Amino acid sequence: MFDRRIVTHFDFFLILLILPLIAVSLTLVHEISPALFHKELLYIGLGFAVFFIFFLIPWRSIHWLIPLFYWGTILLLFSVDLFGVTKLGAQRWLQIPFVHLTIQPSELFKPAFLLMMGHLIQEHPPPKEGYGWRDFLRFSFYILLPFFLIAKEPDLGTAMVLLIIGYGILFLVGVNWKIWASIAVAVAVAAPFLYNNLHDYQKKRIHDFLSEKPSYHVQQSIIAIGSGGMTGKPKEGATQTQLKFLPIASSDFIFAYFVERFGFIGAVGLITLYALLILHILSLGLHAHGDYYIQVTAYGIAFLLFVYSGINILMTIGLAPVVGVPLPLVSHGGSSFLNFMVLFGILENFIAFRFNFMYNSGSKINLL
Repeated sequence: MFDRRIVTHFDFFLILLILPLIAVSLTLVHEISPALFHKELLYIGLGFAVFFIFFLIPWRSIHWLIPLFYWGTILLLFSVDLFGVTKLGAQRWLQIPFVHLTIQPSELFKPAFLLMMGHLIQEHPPPKEGYGWRDFLRFSFYILLPFFLIAKEPDLGTAMVLLIIGYGILFLVGVNWKIWASIAVAVAVAAPFLYNNLHDYQKKRIHDFLSEKPSYHVQQSIIAIGSGGMTGKPKEGATQTQLKFLPIASSDFIFAYFVERFGFIGAVGLITLYALLILHILSLGLHAHGDYYIQVTAYGIAFLLFVYSGINILMTIGLAPVVGVPLPLVSHGGSSFLNFMVLFGILENFIAFRFNFMYNSGSKINLL
């Protein structure tokens, strides 16, 4: 029998904030390339399918399987070093036998990572004064292991995002302030050593970012953004994109095309939409007192959206190195979109079925 409490607790406002971003993506990709538009429709269809699949999985009931999910994806990351396919100088993919398709384990790892962090924290909640060194080092093991495996591919961008998410979650959940102070000093001392161990292409990105003259890609992006003016241009007048001056307009630099089309006012509107989405998801975590599955998943998604959208936008205007980070839910591409829809499905599951947690544990959860 269907339980009406599922509909009552389901966060429809989250879906209402996601849909405009998907509409923007469809509009821009259709204008850039009708061929890519059909692929985008497929990705969106698959995205909603995986959303409902992961929404219906009883995560709380099978929480004992979460460590297996985590270690399974860790095994895939190890496999990349042994059997990985190399593309564009990086060994990040695994070949799926018989179907001539590849998967990127570092993308599959993100949902497993957030689930594992939530599971660990739910099983061992923070004390009043915050986690001490012993607990902090235990959590760090689960954060740093995938960080080094992914950075080795090399994919420093994804590895750094996971590092920020992992320690960002611990910061919001509660860690003793003395630990953060010690880490800040250690990072400052180790910074020169860390830079010397970067790959040449990673150093080049930093040099290009710090140089007086931006790279060709960034120059064309800035021209496209500037030409949009206050209110933007019609499709035919967006010459930077239509005449192919703007590189990778459908993915990495899609924000530049958006501003060329809809101007400064459109840019403010899009950034406001991201801010509302991030703040709403953060509020879900902040009000889920005692339910660390909701808290960790919400904080992790909020950090992902903030880091990805922030870096992508700053990258297009020359204020961050070009690192190939997509604009969440807008850039064309399947991996990023499917990942976010999986994470939204997991978050909605924890929220919609939270009454089971409330009654089984006796916890009081206050959610807006």
